[in-house]
Amino acid sequence: MSFLDTLKNTKQKMMAKHKPSAPDEAKKNDQSDQEVPRLRSANDVVLALDIGTEYVKAIIARQGEDRTLDIIGIGRAHQDASNMYAGAIADIPGVASVCERALGQAEKTAGVTCKTAVVGIAGELIKGNTSTVRYRRKNGNKPLTEQEMALIIQRVQERAGEKARKEIADETNNPDVEVRLINSAIVSITIDGYKISNPIGFKGTDVVLQFYTAFAPLVHISAIEKVCAELSLDLLAVAVEPFAVCRACLGDELDSGFSGIVMDIGGGTTDIAVVDDGGVEGTKMFGIGGRSFTHQIAEALNVDFDTAEKYKLAINNPTKIPADMRDAMMLAVQRNLAVWLSGVQITLEDFKLTELLPNKILLCGGGAGLGELQEVLATTDWFKELPFARRPVIHLVESADIPGIKNTTNVTLDHSYITALGLLRVALDTLVGAPNEGGIRGKFAKLLQN
Repeated sequence: MSFLDTLKNTKQKMMAKHKPSAPDEAKKNDQSDQEVPRLRSANDVVLALDIGTEYVKAIIARQGEDRTLDIIGIGRAHQDASNMYAGAIADIPGVASVCERALGQAEKTAGVTCKTAVVGIAGELIKGNTSTVRYRRKNGNKPLTEQEMALIIQRVQERAGEKARKEIADETNNPDVEVRLINSAIVSITIDGYKISNPIGFKGTDVVLQFYTAFAPLVHISAIEKVCAELSLDLLAVAVEPFAVCRACLGDELDSGFSGIVMDIGGGTTDIAVVDDGGVEGTKMFGIGGRSFTHQIAEALNVDFDTAEKYKLAINNPTKIPADMRDAMMLAVQRNLAVWLSGVQITLEDFKLTELLPNKILLCGGGAGLGELQEVLATTDWFKELPFARRPVIHLVESADIPGIKNTTNVTLDHSYITALGLLRVALDTLVGAPNEGGIRGKFAKLLQN
């Protein structure tokens, strides 16, 4: 769908005002935007909605010149403890209410309402892998057409979907589980052993396609669609969150040869993506995030969750933690770090790459701000049993590291907002098409819709 078609469809939708939730004291403290006077609607803006375990983040942006994005509105609202489970929506009305507060704040800052959204998805049941598929053409003397290429891609997606459905069925013990394609992108193509960027028009018999696909259980997608429906949002795309972060890091330099391991550490999960030479090799998740550290601290100190969270956030400022609790707290954190690090090792082993892992690790997400977590990755020998050429370099991603996105608001965007910035990039790709779509890196950026 072209950008103009999208705008036309958006204009035809009812521009109903968001209905405010029943006010309570927490909402008054978190958001005052529900009392904002009527805002004008805008069809040239897009919303990135990052529905996390701890927070919902909403960012509204307008496309600038040369495929840049100008952020004009930012909102954030805290989740209730029961709203999310392992990175997935567990309470649709509860999540919708929190999203409404975050969206209202972003719209207040932007001065406009936004109806077109891209939403991130995460969780252990999201299956993102790169498959190598060999396709033998009947007539190698006939040039490859777009129709034939579309047929090849369809077959690859069908095979990958069946594999994902089986994996999820085994993990959930539900043989009838339904899955839906979320993201797909071409990583590389060779014809008769010759690597090419655009296969259209080439002759040859043996086509080898490396293709990234990500699938999610239908129940997860349906929950996101329901939340968007309750907010009167037009759901443009759903994106696997580590895939979106990779997209943010690439910007428009899709042929830059970027390689790295992206770790998005949220409240409930850690999402990992491996990118080699600008092509995503796969995305995997495991169910340990920032909340597990908080729970360990609460148990060790015999305090409630909110107090434990306050102590965790003050871990680099010992004066804010009672002296008689510091040692027990650090022991709890170190114990949980060991479990989390094991999860990282097991997840990276599951990628089963034919080459060495990239030696650059990019950290983002709210949980990535824990100094002890960064230190254990940077100083211990956890990587020795994995296919690294040398100790990986650890870098905490900040908004300044993301090309092509300008923050015009007064709100500071730290590492916890990187996923939302990636979702903005996915939105732009989906609306107007990726740059250099004939090139292989352009195909990486161009998401194929559900």
